[in-house]
Amino acid sequence: MDTAVLQRLLDDLAADRAVVHHGYTTYMRDYEMFVYMTADPRTGVPPAYVRYLFRHCVRAHCETTVAPDTWRVSLDDRLLDHETANDLDLDGYVWGVNCHAAWEAELLPESEEARRWARDLGVDFHEVRVESNAQSLTLLFSELEVSEVPVGYAPFVTDQRRARGPQ
Repeated sequence: MDTAVLQRLLDDLAADRAVVHHGYTTYMRDYEMFVYMTADPRTGVPPAYVRYLFRHCVRAHCETTVAPDTWRVSLDDRLLDHETANDLDLDGYVWGVNCHAAWEAELLPESEEARRWARDLGVDFHEVRVESNAQSLTLLFSELEVSEVPVGYAPFVTDQRRARGPQ
């Protein structure tokens, strides 16, 4: 994947966007990030949910960007619900907003790990870091696909046929 194209896609991700969900896909090879995109209402561009699919993701590392002092006052489960946290005027990070403000999405310099995966698999690999007001996510992957999320898409749905677990 061309790095200039990749960087343009990442720039769009971090332009005052809200990360609403991220994790490995149900088949556990690719990593997906769902972003709520908005534009100035004067543009006439409607808001949309966009899926960033990091294909062939061999590493995903996520860690908090919330400071320990903030974590300490954010352990109360009532902070998991936005309305409850507001109604009770609770201190701490309100987890119940159900999104993180994306600050930056950065293509990192080629690493030895990326070169090793590229050599072993025969395709280019890239490393990217996405920073938000609550998490820092670093991914090592080969391609990035961006698409609008279809109505009703759910990253995980239970399947009663597999209620006994994978066979």
